[in-house]
Amino acid sequence: MLSNADYANSIDQIVEVMREQHKEGSDFAKIYETGKDSLVDGEFHTPYQYTEAQLAAAVEEARRLGTTVGVHAMGEPGTLYAAQAGVVAIDHATQLSDETMRLMKEKHIPAVPTFAIFAYFAEHAGSAAAAARETALLNYKIAEFKKQVAAGIPFAVGSDVGPFPHGTQAVEMELMVRYGMKPLAVLQADLINGAKVLGWEGQIGELKPGYFADVIAVPGNPLEDITAVERVSFVMKGGKVVRQ
Repeated sequence: MLSNADYANSIDQIVEVMREQHKEGSDFAKIYETGKDSLVDGEFHTPYQYTEAQLAAAVEEARRLGTTVGVHAMGEPGTLYAAQAGVVAIDHATQLSDETMRLMKEKHIPAVPTFAIFAYFAEHAGSAAAAARETALLNYKIAEFKKQVAAGIPFAVGSDVGPFPHGTQAVEMELMVRYGMKPLAVLQADLINGAKVLGWEGQIGELKPGYFADVIAVPGNPLEDITAVERVSFVMKGGKVVRQ
């Protein structure tokens, strides 16, 4: 249980916690839907914490408050319940059934793969056994991601940065390309779908009149080499140049 999270064991408690956090200034709600995760003989398991009805109540309360709900959801059936409830994004989304992916396409719910954190844990495990466990999970995730890309579900970009340094999370786009997406699709997932997930659609993510003039430049063409986004050479924020 993270220190900045609260427990809620029923619909009434979910609504109560959301209202309390909203009054304290939260912009959106994130719900931990699944865990603890395990991979046994190639089969992925992750218990769900809330039913579809409970998640739907959270989504409705968020709508009343003028905001949205995202979920930490690694696999089934929690990911299905999240899609049925109409959350704004499914973070991690390691395992998605055909029905879950159908609903995500229908409702325009993006998966946020967060490969960067999985790769970090695999590379920085504290023991050989932990490294083997994390590597197996990453490999499982890669195989499932390829199925998700083939199914045509929407994606957004997020790294789960925290254990590794801020400022390095652009590697997430590199990993999404390495594991099956086209560079253009990753950029669209990051900029266009990311703006939608954040509730900033029509304000950021595109170069259009009336949008915030938030612009970066990189040395090279990210459509040919996505790693160019990891070498930012120019930054404009709100029309003001802050790096050149």
